[in-house]
Order: sequence, then structure tokens, then C-alpha cells
Amino acid sequence: MKISETPLLANENMAEQTEKMHWSFWLGVTFFVLVIIAIFSFSWFLNKKMSSEESSPVTSIVIGGEMPFTIRADIESAIDEINLGNFFNVDVNDVQAKVAELPWVYSVSVRKKWPNELKIYVVDQTPIALWNGDFLINQYGKAFQANTQRLTYALPAFYGPEGSENIALDNFIDLSKLLNFSNLSIDELVLSERHSWHLTLNDGVMLNLGRENKIERVQRFMDVYPQIIKAKKENQQIDYVDLRYDTGLAVGWKVAEKKQRA
Repeated sequence: MKISETPLLANENMAEQTEKMHWSFWLGVTFFVLVIIAIFSFSWFLNKKMSSEESSPVTSIVIGGEMPFTIRADIESAIDEINLGNFFNVDVNDVQAKVAELPWVYSVSVRKKWPNELKIYVVDQTPIALWNGDFLINQYGKAFQANTQRLTYALPAFYGPEGSENIALDNFIDLSKLLNFSNLSIDELVLSERHSWHLTLNDGVMLNLGRENKIERVQRFMDVYPQIIKAKKENQQIDYVDLRYDTGLAVGWKVAEKKQRA
């Protein structure tokens, strides 16, 4: 009698399949565990790297701009109390506000450049004239206070009521354009409380223009100035010219100052 081997083969195949499933399961588990470990390892590495970068200090301060009066030491001193030990925590608005408080600064912009640089761009005021002895006026007619010892050139002096800065500047510009044709310039401009205008020119002559028709009166002065110079006597020089007349003018004279020998 012949015995069938089919059940035995079936059992062997089932055992092989079971063993394969067993190894596949553990391979899957092992792969999953490795993936989890890799994710945690990468997260740990990334967190450590970011923490390290966040704690990096600002080690480079780049200062540029148009600064004929402000110096680097002024800016460094202004931001001295700001904590630059953490690049990401540095507030550029705080830095900007501190630098903007410097007397000669007109505008300032600040930005950070990764990983450790702070860029500060400064534009200084452009002084046009001294104002009432204690202040200066910039090109926009705004008064500000700063150390005039940093000026490298002479400025005209303006005097006038508070709030009249723009009026003084506008008239200075208009009258200067006219006087330039006679190679004259304004050393001092005074606007009185009653809005009467007085000029002192670079040759020492004082012009009393009154309250109205300033341009016309300066033009009248320029037309007759050469004749006034010719009319002066020896040891005389012009003290003032009063132009508060509709058609004429009055000239005041003084003794000429003696020039000292070198």
C-alpha cells in the first residue's frame, strides 16, 4: 500500500511561510524603530544647532552712510547698553531708536545679516544756518541742537521768533539767489517780532528791508550799490542802508576800521 506525501509537504510549506512572516514582521519592526531613532536623532541635532545659532552674539557692526558730523564712536556709545549677545533677540527698532537720538543724525536704518552682523546706515543733518544762537536749521527748515564745534565751515546766523524757521529759510534762499549776482551773500538774517527784516551782508553792510517788498528793495539796493561805493569818502565805510522807502533809500556811514599790519 502506497502512503501519500501531500500532507507532509503542505505542513512544510506552511512552516516556511510562517517563518517568512515572522522575519518580515521583525524586519518591519526593526525598520520602524530605526526610523523613529533617526527622526529623534535628527530633531535633537537640529534643535541643538538652532539653539547654538540663537545664542550666537553679534560680532560684526557695519556702520555706513553720509556722516560728515557723526562719528563711529558716537554710534557705538549710543547702543552700548543694548544686549548684542543673542543675534535673534537683537531688536533692530531699539537700535534704530538709540542711534536716532544722536544730535547730528537725521535718519537711520538698521538691519541684521545672518549669522552675526548688524548693519547701521546713518544720514546726518545738513545744517544751513545757526538759529537764535543755540540751535541750527537743516535744509528742511527744522531746528535741531548739536555740537557746532564739529562744523568745518562758517554758517550764516538766523534770528527770529519761535516757529518762524521755515519763513527765515525760504527768504534766505530767495534773497541769496538775488544777491549772488553782485557776489554778495548773507552773514546774518534777522526777523523781528513785528516781522521786519534785517540783513547783514558778507562785506559788513546792514540792510533794513522793513516788512514788505523784500525782493524789490534788495534789487533796488543792488542797482545803486556801485554808486554808493563810489560816493564814500576816505576813511569811510557803509554802516547800513535803509530801504524802507517807496522809491529811495538812506545810507548810514561809519569810520572805516583800520587794517592791522601782519
